[in-house]
Amino acid sequence: MKTFGQWYNQARGCQKCCLAQRTCSNSNIKTMKNIISVLLENEPGALSRVVALFSARGYNIESLSVATTEDHSLSRMTIKTSGSEEVVEQITKHLNRLVDVVKVINLTDYEFIERELILVKVRAVGKNRDELKRMSDIFRGRIIDVTDRTYTIEVTGSEKKFKAFLHAIDEESVMEVVRTGSSGISR
Repeated sequence: MKTFGQWYNQARGCQKCCLAQRTCSNSNIKTMKNIISVLLENEPGALSRVVALFSARGYNIESLSVATTEDHSLSRMTIKTSGSEEVVEQITKHLNRLVDVVKVINLTDYEFIERELILVKVRAVGKNRDELKRMSDIFRGRIIDVTDRTYTIEVTGSEKKFKAFLHAIDEESVMEVVRTGSSGISR
């Protein structure tokens, strides 16, 4: 017999284990990353209402990016989350019910382009400077700030590219890493 907690997790698409721990104890439920694009009115409080919706239902936001669109009365919010199909469907339904929301699209259902930006401040002294410049060029990054002891490198791409870049440079030289949220657009 199932405990209430086991039943509750399964009924919610196994959301607790899938979203919080990134593993699923129920092998029948497949979790996947989803990128949801939300077009909403550019009004005070609109962002907090969307975030409150996620928080109240225990959904996890892995990354969030918001900016105005070509129409300054609208903003586009790009949310990266993960969960079963049922969980993501519920998220989409709840988002559509919010007053400020104009349109919700799960980009993962279509062909889309996704990008993020990472800024990495690295210790760059001696022969390490040339090696960091070379690694930046290999990963199509740009050195956007130079001091006598540091470089700040900008790299744009996918999460895989960021991990590969950080693995390729000497981890001891990394002083600080800053990442933006995902941005996505359908093709």
